[in-house]
Amino acid sequence: MMAVRMAVHENRLSRPELVTPANCLGYIARRGKDRVAEATGRVVGFAIADLVGHNIWALLRDPESEKPGIGRALRDPLLGCSFTQAPGNVWPSAGPGTRAEGCYRRAEWPETGLNKSGAVRFGMSAEKWARKQ
Repeated sequence: MMAVRMAVHENRLSRPELVTPANCLGYIARRGKDRVAEATGRVVGFAIADLVGHNIWALLRDPESEKPGIGRALRDPLLGCSFTQAPGNVWPSAGPGTRAEGCYRRAEWPETGLNKSGAVRFGMSAEKWARKQ
């Protein structure tokens, strides 16, 4: 997972030393759920939902794995799990002008403004998500 995290071209970490394998494992164990996509025996993408903060903490895929649908295949079951285990809205965010922002817009996620770091914030209710499925 960390190889994918460090390989991304967008949503790069400004301080990669702050996101360690221990951080990711701790996040999954205490706050969230995860999904991993594999191809030919290697991780090509992963997603982590924060069930406490009601957001998508990570949704990343290896830029070398341009196979369409990896992000959606990670996101959709993770959201279903999020809405089941932590009722309420989910609030993912994406950097302005990134592919991630475009993906949320194409999936018709309502924009709710900007977060503290200037990323575009989106919101989805369980009811709206269920209607989209």
